Amino acid sequence: MRIKLLHIIVALQLLFALQINGQVDNEPPVAPVLKLVSVNYLTGNIEISWASSPSPDVAGYVVYLYKNNAGFALDTLHNPSANSYLRTGSGSAYYSESFVVAALDTAGNISPLSNILSTIFCTIKIDTCKKEIQITWNLYINDVTKYLILASRNGEPFSKIDSVEAPNNSYKLTDFETDSQYCFVIRAILKGDSLSNSNKSCLVTKMQHPPQWINADYATVDQNNAIALSFTIEPSTEIKTFNIERKTGSTGSFKKIAQLNYSSGPLTYIDNDADITRVNYYRLVAINNCGVPIIFSNIASNIVLALNRNGNENNFYLSWNSYKEWIGIVDGYKLNINTGNGWEENSSLLPGDTIIIKYYSDLMYQVTGKEVCFMIKAVEASNPYGVNGASYSSRICTPVTENIIVPNVFTPDNNSINDYFKPVLSFTPLAYKLIITDLQRKTVFETNEYLEEWNGTKNGSTLPQGVYLWFLKVSTPSGRSIEKTGTVTIIFNP
Repeated sequence: MRIKLLHIIVALQLLFALQINGQVDNEPPVAPVLKLVSVNYLTGNIEISWASSPSPDVAGYVVYLYKNNAGFALDTLHNPSANSYLRTGSGSAYYSESFVVAALDTAGNISPLSNILSTIFCTIKIDTCKKEIQITWNLYINDVTKYLILASRNGEPFSKIDSVEAPNNSYKLTDFETDSQYCFVIRAILKGDSLSNSNKSCLVTKMQHPPQWINADYATVDQNNAIALSFTIEPSTEIKTFNIERKTGSTGSFKKIAQLNYSSGPLTYIDNDADITRVNYYRLVAINNCGVPIIFSNIASNIVLALNRNGNENNFYLSWNSYKEWIGIVDGYKLNINTGNGWEENSSLLPGDTIIIKYYSDLMYQVTGKEVCFMIKAVEASNPYGVNGASYSSRICTPVTENIIVPNVFTPDNNSINDYFKPVLSFTPLAYKLIITDLQRKTVFETNEYLEEWNGTKNGSTLPQGVYLWFLKVSTPSGRSIEKTGTVTIIFNP
């Protein structure tokens, strides 16, 4: 209704002027050609320009907002030289607007409407699952060669970040910082190097904050022969769901064995299903709200200890796999031994060591149980997050060698060579009794202490050279009771 009323008023004015002059002009002017519409993305105003109508009697132009296949007059410019218009108060920030223009002659005739041009409307949204910003826009219907994507971060000046060839009308940005404001403008480059800008579209890249790091603290074999795991997570994370993955052996792929919810502190888990005789590899995975894995920890592995006595019961050949793989370094290994009185650290080893030989003779007087057990401990150093870990291997045990060796001669002449007599045990007995008599069965020495030696005297007096009888009764760590008898000869060197 508005456009019709405006046309009627303008026509009546011109008709009145013509009637005074006695002339009537019913020929409308040639329509102008709309050349460009562009959004000033800083103000939101729309700049419109056109090529003038070639008709000689043009008196001005009418600018229309075009929608629903009809024109709605915005303004009349009573200037035959006018070829541009600034549209204020537009809705360019919310939708695309279309425009046409018409020429108006001195007789009040209005030309047909020009061609239609629409503003470029840019929309953006963030996909936090894929960590990408999706930018789309409507195609500019004039001759476009390409579209430039302009961006501004945190109020910085707009600059080109990329371009796409027409007629593409979408773009995905994956290289951006979280918790920042990003604004985007689409610029259409037209043939002849003119351009049309879109509105400015902005968002804040608020995403679920992932952990900056995950530290696999350790994979260690516990007292129940299960593998205990610990992971430390960068505490500012907003992710609460984590998967523990495992693979067994150096080949194959990781598979999820557990999903855990995180609140604070180290995240721990006991893998009761792992085969501790094989090397198992573990990692922790951060899962975002879309179920997508985004951050992985370093890998942790258990240590498998092997024992080989190689047919020689007096030697222990121990070997193990290197610990894999702390973010810090393996500072070294510790050999722990349990001879029946609990675990004690026995040896410190270098980071590159994976084998050690222990001699039973070095341990036999410490053995109080039925078996000797070994365990390797790996120690981490230089962890960048201050979480130096430790990992214990599987425990491996072997039965105690219960040997008794009794010499049959000694020379108690105080020359520090073979001056004493004592049975040699390969274990620490639970009970011990040694009695030595002369050939007339008179006791010359008796003890319940397995470390006590006989020096060839009775009550401090030196006994004569000759043969003596001994009786030995021992209870072994395995529970056996052993009784032995024999003779020992005292000889004095000349």
